[in-house]
Amino acid sequence: MEIINCSVKDVDKIILLYDEAISYQKNVFHKHWEGFEQKLIESEINENRLWKIVIENEIGCIFSLVFNDGLFWKEKDNQHSIYIHRIAVNSKFRGFGFTQKIIEWSRQYCTMNGKEFIRMDTWGDNPKLINYYINCGFSYIETIILDDIEGLPTHYKKNETLALLELKV
Repeated sequence: MEIINCSVKDVDKIILLYDEAISYQKNVFHKHWEGFEQKLIESEINENRLWKIVIENEIGCIFSLVFNDGLFWKEKDNQHSIYIHRIAVNSKFRGFGFTQKIIEWSRQYCTMNGKEFIRMDTWGDNPKLINYYINCGFSYIETIILDDIEGLPTHYKKNETLALLELKV
């Protein structure tokens, strides 16, 4: 198993993984992603912010990293942090513990790049997923209400609640 940057040749598989994740989300919760534009995916690839976990020459999981998230984290955004977004697991590899592997990798990434926190967000009304991330080592920080959604993917709605979580490295 290795964690490496996605490449442009992965775009079709990435789109399939997001579609698969959306289908899974629809089965386990009343909210879900609404898909992502290929332009966003290609931009993240070109900026080396879209990562994949490869097992047996197959993509087992993908996730995105960002280095600023001021819309959600406001004044805390100026702290040295990375933000994990859009973890999508290939159903063939569900149960492989990818979130823990991403956390371990992120800790190393933070140490090598002078970052202090790993942060993420999820739906504010999804206690099962919030508790899962807490059990993975994250601390619940707060629940926010989105008032500015300009530039966000379409699954974010005005007045939506998001739970913010962080892990100190």
